[in-house]
Amino acid sequence: MNNNSLELEETVKELGQYFKTGKTKSVTWRKNQLQAILNLVRENEDAISKALYQDLGKHPVEAYRDELGGVEKSAQNSLDSVEKWMAPTKSNIPLLFFPAKGEVLPEPLGVVLIFSSWNFPIMLALDPIIGAISAGNVVVIKPSDQAPACSSFLANTLPQYLDTNAIKVIEGGGDVCEQILLHKWDKIFFTGSPRVARIVMTSAARNLTPVTLELGGKCPAIFDHLSNPSDFKMAVKRIVGAKWGICSGQACIGIDYLLVEEKYSSEVIELLKKFIRKFYGDNMVESRVLSRIINKQHFERLCNLLKDPLVAASIVHGGSIDETNLFIEPTILLDPPLDAEIMTEEIFGPLLPVITVNKIQESIGFINSRPKPLTIYAFTKDDTFKRKIVAETSSGSVIFNDTLVQFLCDTLPFGGVGQSGFGRYHGKYSFDTFSHEKAVMHRHLCLEIEPRYPPWNKFKLEFIRLAYRLNYFGLVLHMLGLKKHN
Repeated sequence: MNNNSLELEETVKELGQYFKTGKTKSVTWRKNQLQAILNLVRENEDAISKALYQDLGKHPVEAYRDELGGVEKSAQNSLDSVEKWMAPTKSNIPLLFFPAKGEVLPEPLGVVLIFSSWNFPIMLALDPIIGAISAGNVVVIKPSDQAPACSSFLANTLPQYLDTNAIKVIEGGGDVCEQILLHKWDKIFFTGSPRVARIVMTSAARNLTPVTLELGGKCPAIFDHLSNPSDFKMAVKRIVGAKWGICSGQACIGIDYLLVEEKYSSEVIELLKKFIRKFYGDNMVESRVLSRIINKQHFERLCNLLKDPLVAASIVHGGSIDETNLFIEPTILLDPPLDAEIMTEEIFGPLLPVITVNKIQESIGFINSRPKPLTIYAFTKDDTFKRKIVAETSSGSVIFNDTLVQFLCDTLPFGGVGQSGFGRYHGKYSFDTFSHEKAVMHRHLCLEIEPRYPPWNKFKLEFIRLAYRLNYFGLVLHMLGLKKHN
């Protein structure tokens, strides 16, 4: 066992011992940590923006909109609500159990491990921490090594604000992740790719550790014909903003491909081109309004998607690349081969396939023929079609006539289904994810059925059967005096 392994083992042991002191369970401790996160974000906005620009080329406005602002909102919401969330909830106990009372008591899980992703390296690190702290846990956060500036910021800054006995940052690459997963945790929260998620789940299974997986998938956008020109333009604007304005398409909730009726495809594509130029200018590398690709490995992966001759032939806009700046121009493809990698794997970049169908209702079958996505976006005013989409598809969420907004809505659960992940968080759902709901029942030491012989007669047995069905067993028990036998 090397020094790093020994240090990690000692860290996990110390966290477990600190959790057993019960300090993290108090409302005062939780509120102090949540306030500290608010202070961290507000006092380090420039430093965080600089780190995000260094890792991903994010513009300061994008950095605040997609990361800092979201963390601040989440922390404030938890700070305002945590005392209410902690309180036991009274449970209605059926008369079957009379006399009795019950409650559900949220309790922290213990020592929690959080893996954050590189595409939103601040938001996807701090937001799960907010949930874990609100629930009263101790935490190890492992930032992504692919966003080194943000990882370094978290490692150096979190200890200045948060309780260092309860929250630890561990940096490193794949070898460190392997060592971390050798230890027993009370909960693992992972954001990243399905490939790594399988490794995490395999390791968690050895210790029966509960896992939340926030993954992704190919999120479709359905574009129904909107007869009102202003609605049509607004829908295209939102698609352009969601596809390219959020980390250049490197987002699990970003639009992966667009489904549209063939007869409207030309009109949609022309508007997409128009708003790309309007939003991001003609010289996008110089204007620096779009994020760059995270690293050369992912840059080459995206370039390889376009090297297929049939895929390259489907490009109707963009396609230029700048290897020096790791930049790929917003690119639109019309009906690339459905068996090409660009249509079988999550794109996670600034490439948008437009897939045409004869009737927009066919989009439901197209989506259902593929793994369940994290989100389905649909632009339509047809209520019947909306109901069909909700009823006949399966996804983490369905958003009508907008994009991405579900991620910032604390009153809705955020999470996937199937290959797009499982588990949920945000707002109260984050608190629940990092809590165990303990059932507590209080009864009295009186009135008992004693197993005497000979057996009760058939008449009384039928009364018991009826009482169970009506949930009045306790009441009938006392009325009939079934403790006595004939």
